[in-house]
Amino acid sequence: MSYLFIAGGLVLLFVGGEALVRGSVGVARRLGLSELVIGLTLVGFGTSVPELVTSLRAVSQDAVGMSVGNVAGSNIANILLVLGVAALISPIVTHPRALARDFSVMVGVTLLFSWLVYMDLFTRPIGTVLVVLLVGYMLGSLMLDRAQGGEGETAVMHTEEGELIETPDPLPIAALLAIGGIVGVVFGARLLVTGGIDVAAQFGVSETLIGLTIVAFGTSLPELATAGISALRGKSDVALGTVLGSNIFNILGIIGVTAIVHPFSLYEGGPGLAGEGFDIGAAIVGATDNIGLTWTDISTLILSIFLVFLFAFTGKRIARSEGAIMLTGYLIYMGFLFNLIPTPFAS
Repeated sequence: MSYLFIAGGLVLLFVGGEALVRGSVGVARRLGLSELVIGLTLVGFGTSVPELVTSLRAVSQDAVGMSVGNVAGSNIANILLVLGVAALISPIVTHPRALARDFSVMVGVTLLFSWLVYMDLFTRPIGTVLVVLLVGYMLGSLMLDRAQGGEGETAVMHTEEGELIETPDPLPIAALLAIGGIVGVVFGARLLVTGGIDVAAQFGVSETLIGLTIVAFGTSLPELATAGISALRGKSDVALGTVLGSNIFNILGIIGVTAIVHPFSLYEGGPGLAGEGFDIGAAIVGATDNIGLTWTDISTLILSIFLVFLFAFTGKRIARSEGAIMLTGYLIYMGFLFNLIPTPFAS
């Protein structure tokens, strides 16, 4: 039954996520919002809704490791898996100037996330700061893009992100599609988390592992679909822009909202909540009662960003061979997680 829950949850998350994005974008268009606003906000937020709902559900069921693992694993999958597949479909020709702002923000929030994991600081005030940073990023980006008349390279990329989403024309149908998408995502998250917890208990593995693998893969399916469509239509830089935006939303929005709704700690007695008995760094070096991330997870997340910089910014393209390298990196990371390959950070 657990496997059926997981399979059903993955299907509902994917279908619901796609319906939510298309429906909400359709409503936004009927209300007269520009493609620039849609691309900058709804596309990135919409593709991250499965991660948000799943993380909230996991924390509410005391599966904290699954929640944080979902965010870290999704960001890793977005880069290594999603961009790797997109590059194999069609080499991703990039425009560094158009991507520079979002890439810089993604690097900054990833380092911030790594520090929060290290210090175990997932309190309500920290969550509030993260959400404020997200709102500031969106408003600042929108003002900068509009100041350039919507003709700057970054503005054009975000506009194309919005234009790629096909939506139903009638407003009632778009609204029903969005509502149906929300329902699908909520029920999909419930099934996936419940099945994931059961499988973790059945096989004696951590809920964090389930979050980093099965849950992260499932919640990254909307990004995979969007990036694949972008690559097929020759809008390769848009595929990369979508991933960068989604990763920013994942950290600032999902971790932020989750910490506000349900503050949590990765380590019992950690400074994030109790403030006693916490050994700095224990949350990511494999302590036996740790429910957080390992050095392997954090290192893979940072290495994936380095690969994007190496391929997309210095080479100005992600070739098929480089996409294969990224996919290989993802498979190696999976091998580390399931102990099929000895990890260099084994304790």
